[in-house]
Amino acid sequence: MDEFEVAVAPPLAQEEEPSVESISYWKESWYRFKEARFALAALYILGVLILFAAIGPLFSKYTYFETHLPLKNLTPSLQFWFGTDELGRDIFTRIWWGARISLFVGITAALIDLAIGVFFGAFAAWKGGKTDDTIMRVADILYSIPYLLVVILLTVMIGSGLGTILIALTMTGWIPMARIVRGQILQLKSAEFVLAARALGASTTRILLRHLIPNAMGPIITTMTLTIPTAIFAEAFLSFLGLGIQAPIASWGTMASDGLSALSYYPWRLFFPAGFICLTMLCFNIIGDGLRDAFDPRIAK
Repeated sequence: MDEFEVAVAPPLAQEEEPSVESISYWKESWYRFKEARFALAALYILGVLILFAAIGPLFSKYTYFETHLPLKNLTPSLQFWFGTDELGRDIFTRIWWGARISLFVGITAALIDLAIGVFFGAFAAWKGGKTDDTIMRVADILYSIPYLLVVILLTVMIGSGLGTILIALTMTGWIPMARIVRGQILQLKSAEFVLAARALGASTTRILLRHLIPNAMGPIITTMTLTIPTAIFAEAFLSFLGLGIQAPIASWGTMASDGLSALSYYPWRLFFPAGFICLTMLCFNIIGDGLRDAFDPRIAK
């Protein structure tokens, strides 16, 4: 026994604290989005536009439908910051009332497309087989119908207005979202965490709502952001053609339509509504591109 020594276990090494704080997927995406200066600037500009759409008319003593014929077609001045139209209405006030209409149409249409597209896209991808084929073929048929034709038919049936525009935009607007969601779910549904959830007895609804759809939120948010400017332009285009918002309600499309005939003599009547349409669409598109890069996992690598 003297030839052997009692072995003493070495002291347990203390676990080293991680030198870098773990960052969640959403925080990391936000950090990458903030590095995109153009996207961040577009977000700030869009925030200012939304703020002025909410409080802009309060800075004017005129309403959007109030007419003053002796003050018609006045150039921009301290009294009328954006000038007046052919009926003497304050363009500044009408611009921000029109912003409410245009932003409401864009955001509402995008939210409806989000709800319908996520539901049908996730359901088709999860079921697969004939269910998937049927849903996507129906979507292809609907997508082949020009929305302008749909608007004309709806206008004849139920009349023109805000509801007609929303119905026309959302009848086919959900299809790109459904395709994006379907592709994401098809990639994710064979992942190990989904198999583990199924082995533990999770229901289909729980797997979709708690596992699959949250992991596809990056492309979903990006697609929704890029849908908003499309809906805003569609509303402006339809109102420009006289198929959308009707007078005396102001929208950027109706104001641009009224200002086109006076372009040669009173260009500011077209410049302001067209400029705000372009600025809003540009901001949403830049933000959408920034979100796409921020949520793309390949950028992180």
